[in-house]
Amino acid sequence: MDTPEGFPLGKWAADQKRAAAAEGGPKHLSPEHTAALEAAFAAPAPAAELVPGDDARVADTGADPDVPDEPPAADPVPAVAVKTADTGPGQDAPDDTPAPQTASAPSRPAPAPKSTASAGRAPARKPTARTGSVVTTDPQYLAGPLLVLDGDGTAHGTRGLILDCPALTIPQLVAWTLDQAVGAPPLNRNGMVVDPLVVLTEQAAVALGLPARLEGHDQRAGLRLEDDHPVVKQITRAKWKLTLRGFGPWARVYRPAKAGQRQCVQFAIPSWGAFDSRAWPGVSDMDAPEIARVLGLYASRVTTPRGSTAVTGLELMTSLRPPTRAVRNETTGAWESGHNPGSLGTAPVDCAPPEAPPEHPLAQGWKHGFINEEVFQWVRDPDLLAGDEVALPFALGLDVNAAFLAATSRLNVGLCAPVHVLQPTFDKKVPGCWLADLSHIRLDSRLPNPFTPSGQRPTGPAWYETHTLAYAQELGHNVHPTEAYIRPDSGAYLDPWHDRLKAALLDTMADLGVHADMDAPDLLTAMEHLPDQDPGLRAVLAAIKATAKGGIGKFRVRAGGLHYTPGERWPALDRPTWRPDIRAAIISKARINMHRKMLKMSSVGLFPLAVLSDCVVYPARTRNPLDLLPYTTSGKPLPGAFRLGVAPGLVKLEGVQTMDWAVDLMDQGTNIARIIKGDGHDAALDAGE
Repeated sequence: MDTPEGFPLGKWAADQKRAAAAEGGPKHLSPEHTAALEAAFAAPAPAAELVPGDDARVADTGADPDVPDEPPAADPVPAVAVKTADTGPGQDAPDDTPAPQTASAPSRPAPAPKSTASAGRAPARKPTARTGSVVTTDPQYLAGPLLVLDGDGTAHGTRGLILDCPALTIPQLVAWTLDQAVGAPPLNRNGMVVDPLVVLTEQAAVALGLPARLEGHDQRAGLRLEDDHPVVKQITRAKWKLTLRGFGPWARVYRPAKAGQRQCVQFAIPSWGAFDSRAWPGVSDMDAPEIARVLGLYASRVTTPRGSTAVTGLELMTSLRPPTRAVRNETTGAWESGHNPGSLGTAPVDCAPPEAPPEHPLAQGWKHGFINEEVFQWVRDPDLLAGDEVALPFALGLDVNAAFLAATSRLNVGLCAPVHVLQPTFDKKVPGCWLADLSHIRLDSRLPNPFTPSGQRPTGPAWYETHTLAYAQELGHNVHPTEAYIRPDSGAYLDPWHDRLKAALLDTMADLGVHADMDAPDLLTAMEHLPDQDPGLRAVLAAIKATAKGGIGKFRVRAGGLHYTPGERWPALDRPTWRPDIRAAIISKARINMHRKMLKMSSVGLFPLAVLSDCVVYPARTRNPLDLLPYTTSGKPLPGAFRLGVAPGLVKLEGVQTMDWAVDLMDQGTNIARIIKGDGHDAALDAGE
């Protein structure tokens, strides 16, 4: 199919796609049209329009009360479900919760109006592709998942794509973005397309009428523009809406749904603190092309950022395990939205009273104790140090790679509300919390006690997560819980999440020159040179790790705010992903995994000096971990002990200090695992989520 001579390629492509949609139904192009579009966009054409004009985004679901959504239309195609997605952990962390997202049918919405004044279209130059190209099999996402706008009107995409953006205001930018092939396909056949992300550099923000910095007395993450700010007024006049979050470091601009369809663009402003330096080191100081490269790589391996890495981690779970799928109504024969087995569903469930944080309504008046599944924070009693240990020259720290991510692999978690049971028979296959007395179990005092975060022996009955009691059985002790809150309906909800993040981590480490199949000496050398590698790739690596750790932390978002009163419900409780029991299960399994390896190390006479979360410190005779880690007579790593490697669950060298330094600090009660890395690094700031 040829284009008419002198006819703009972008407009021709848009017409062909519009015609294909009319002939074949929503989101289904005929093979002829698909081939023509791919050929058209692959052909070189100077100053040609890149994207079809009707490629507006379908927004996903949310529950914000300011979104007057209509019920979604039923999907005539069983492969794609009508969605009602969880949008995040709550409104108590303003920079962390993505905006409401509207339930969507699988069809693409109509384009933003071009002729009305409310659309705010700029009369300036047409958007044109100047340099670069993006290779994709889906013409709806030719421009990639995101754009980074510079101050001169240049929009930088992934893989070197550069577009001329004519927008002079935020409403114009929203409408222009929705006309581009920006966004990403669903990560699951029952999932939803991902809204486009536009990152505004400081210069771009100023050019669009926004302040260069967002300042105030409140916590920086909670800041937003005042309702009477000119940009907010522009958005309102153009008949666009903001979520209840307002216009802050992360903002969503959308229009209410019509027949289940909505247009939505997400904005991130680095100069306002959108990218935390701990999760995205150096990104806020990068130029626009480099930001596009870094975020584009993260989007391709994880997902398009939706807010903080914690929120993105939580949203990734929902994207990979959508709460609903298309189900045929046996009476009418129509396809309707129904529960997706293996997901957390669309309805929130209350936790069990012992799983609740102290401010939770269920915790008020509860007198029977609370579960305390947290990470290790333990230091060995200096009086238990042997003379041959003190005589060794070094204290060597080992860090478990992505320990919490590793713990989510094949983790059986509850998919339903808790069921209260008295005098239950313990079953290690059933997730839940159990009231049992483990204080009679005596273990080697040179190791932390596995049943408490402090590593001290329990003093009486306490609530434990399933993995903790199962480990007591594994150690040869009988457990007799007197009470339990169990979840009979369970499954490996986090498996796809674990697999995607693990693959992203390994791929990024390989790009940084650290490969999973390296010999141990080569691996140590590569890890030593890691700080000298590409800063952009190192930022992606840090973001992947923060996504895993922060996503788990979001399962237990706490109440906050100056005016909060204990006992009141807070917004996070109304989300299906507020699940403190899942967080407890992950941390319990990670702590037990840690102890199991330390116990194996003790079988060859190696006992830890201190443990903090996923870092353990041992006395060592050299600075090389290969001289510490035990091996079999055949030269292979001792099964069940710590093993050097790249994958989650394996260990890397954290740091080495002198033994005299370690003993002096232990005498003072300091956990040396916090500072074993040196250079002023305090691991306590990274512990947990």
